[in-house]
Amino acid sequence: MLGETGNHGHPLLCLFLTGEKKTRPGIQQLHIEEQLLRTSSENWCIVNDGTNDPTIVMGVSGKPAELLEIESVLDDQVPVIRRFTGGGTVIVDHGTVFVTFICNKEAVPNLQPYPRPIMSWSSSLYSKVFQGIGDFHLRENDYVFGNHKFGGNAQSITKNRWIHHTSFLWDFNVQNMSYLKHPKRAPAYRSARSHLDFICRMKDYMPRSTFMDKTVDATETQFSLRPIQLEAIRTCTEAEFCPSSRFLTNEELEAAAVALQK
Repeated sequence: MLGETGNHGHPLLCLFLTGEKKTRPGIQQLHIEEQLLRTSSENWCIVNDGTNDPTIVMGVSGKPAELLEIESVLDDQVPVIRRFTGGGTVIVDHGTVFVTFICNKEAVPNLQPYPRPIMSWSSSLYSKVFQGIGDFHLRENDYVFGNHKFGGNAQSITKNRWIHHTSFLWDFNVQNMSYLKHPKRAPAYRSARSHLDFICRMKDYMPRSTFMDKTVDATETQFSLRPIQLEAIRTCTEAEFCPSSRFLTNEELEAAAVALQK
């Protein structure tokens, strides 16, 4: 509950882990996260070990015509989601690991509830996870090994709470990258590199299970963890709620493609 603390005075945090065979569809996870952000008063960490079907996920203000190869997306019937948080565009599948923190503003001592401080806090937490591995650091809004991105971040901040979620590229399908255009607004360190020259696979640096275990261990240095089963999350999200993350329709994508040609 709001302000509740556990062992060592750390704030309580509800921890939900999915196994590799119990992944959540991307849209379902986003709906759960938004509802917990807006209707729960507890702190949460959700770790979702991939999603089965390749899906493109765009930030709340993303423009399909600028970010996607729309004809290829439509031809191959790749689903496109507009999520409720900011950030860039990513294509996710079973090779993506999602980690989400949803917290009350006072949950982390001395943390100012603004994008940059929250990003810096998350970077310090993951520095424990990747200590001594692959020259990990935060570059602009990305997690990188050296100058190769393997983690993309997005946030939303409300009056009393915030969410910070990350898509980690444990692995990726090279062909899927062809659905994404080179964005007009790219981080300076990308230096006009193609997607394949810009990103890297986390599996080349750390086993998947090790990453998940170390993420839990790092989180436990700042929170008192309470493991939660899916049924408990369903109970927390039973209240009527209208999520804003949604699939874009083929008509919307087609209209964006037509507008681009004018």
